[in-house]
Amino acid sequence: MGIMKNVLVCTGLVMMLLLGGCSGHPPSSIGLHDGNFSPCPDSPNCVSSMSDREKTYILPLDIQGDRKEVMSALKSILDEYGGVEILVERDDYIHAGFRSRIFGFVDDVEFYFPEGSLHIHVRSASRLGYWDAGANRKRIEKIRALLKKQDLTDQT
Repeated sequence: MGIMKNVLVCTGLVMMLLLGGCSGHPPSSIGLHDGNFSPCPDSPNCVSSMSDREKTYILPLDIQGDRKEVMSALKSILDEYGGVEILVERDDYIHAGFRSRIFGFVDDVEFYFPEGSLHIHVRSASRLGYWDAGANRKRIEKIRALLKKQDLTDQT
C-alpha cells in the first residue's frame, strides 16, 4: 500500500510540474485589432463583450465616473486578486495574465476603455485546453461585482 501511495504522489507531482510549465505564451492575436478584440475560438473557454455568438458573449462593464478612476480601481482589484500579472498597460487598454493556483495555467484577460464610452470591453480566454468549467465567465463577473462594490459600475 505504501509503494502505491508513493507512486501516486510522485506521478501527481510530475504532472503538476509538466502542466505548470505549460502555461504558454500569449497568443499573437491578443490585443486590439482595429478597435476590436480577436474573436473567441470555437472552444468553450473564452468570453468577450465583443463576441457575436451567444455562448461566448458577456456584457461589457458599464462604468460610472471618471475613466481613469475606474482604470485605477481595476488595477487595484487585479493587484489584490492574486496570481495576476499586468502584461500590457496603456491609457485605454490592460492585458493581464491570470495564473491558476494548482496547475499554473494562464488565462489572458483584456480590458478596453474606448474613449468617450461608458463601458469597458472585456475578453477572457484560456491559453491552453478546451474547456474551462466557466472560469473565464466567473472571473469577469467577479471583477464586475468588485467594481460594483466601489460604486464604479451601474450593473448589478
